[in-house]
Amino acid sequence: MTKLDSFRAALMANGWFAARSASVQEGLIAAGRVVALAPGQWVYSQGDPETGLCAVLEGTLRLEVAIGDDRDVLIGLARPSTIIGQSARRGGGPRLLTVRASGAARVLLISDAALERVAAREPSLWRDLNELVYAELETLLRFSALLLAQRPKARLAWQLTQLATDDVVTATQADLAELTGVTRKAVNAHLAAFESAGLVSRGYAHIRVLAPDRLRGLAAR
Repeated sequence: MTKLDSFRAALMANGWFAARSASVQEGLIAAGRVVALAPGQWVYSQGDPETGLCAVLEGTLRLEVAIGDDRDVLIGLARPSTIIGQSARRGGGPRLLTVRASGAARVLLISDAALERVAAREPSLWRDLNELVYAELETLLRFSALLLAQRPKARLAWQLTQLATDDVVTATQADLAELTGVTRKAVNAHLAAFESAGLVSRGYAHIRVLAPDRLRGLAAR
C-alpha cells in the first residue's frame, strides 16, 4: 500500500472526506504535510492568522477555547479521521480554537496556500470547505444545546457515543467531566451506573461502549 493509499484509508471514516471526489481526496493528501506531535504539543492557537485544515491520522487532539486571559476550556476531542479547520482566504478570520495533542499523535496539515493549489485544479474545493465548516457548526450547536437542556447523565451518554472509536473511549474522566460540565466524582458515579446497566465496561485507561444504541437513546432524553 502506498503512502497515499494509507492516508486515504485512514481518513475514509470521515464522512466529509469520503463524500469528496477521488481527485479532491488525492489532492488534499498530496498537498498536506504529516507532523508527529508529542503529548501536549500545540498544533495551532486561537487567534492565529494562518488557517487551513488539520486531519487526525493517529492519537487524539484537544480542542480548547480561551475564556479570559488565563483559562482554556475543553470543548471537544478530535479522534482519528477527524478533519477540522477553515480557510481565511475565502472569507472568515483567524483560528477559532487552540488545538494540541492529548498524547502522542500524528496529523496531516493542509495550509491555506496548499488549499489554493488544490483548488486551482479542483474548483469545487471551496464549496466542499463550506460543507465542512457547516458540519462543524452543526456539531457545535448540538453540543451547546445539550449543555443547556440535558441532564448531566444524558450529556455524558452523548459524549461517550461521540468519542468512541471501534466502541472504545480513551478520554480520561477529567476530560469527560470538563466536556459535560460536572465533577469527576459525578462522572465516576454515572459511569458506575452505566456499567451496572450493561451500557459500558471500564478498563485501565479506557471505557468500552457495550450498547451504543441504548446510550444514544439515553442521550436523547
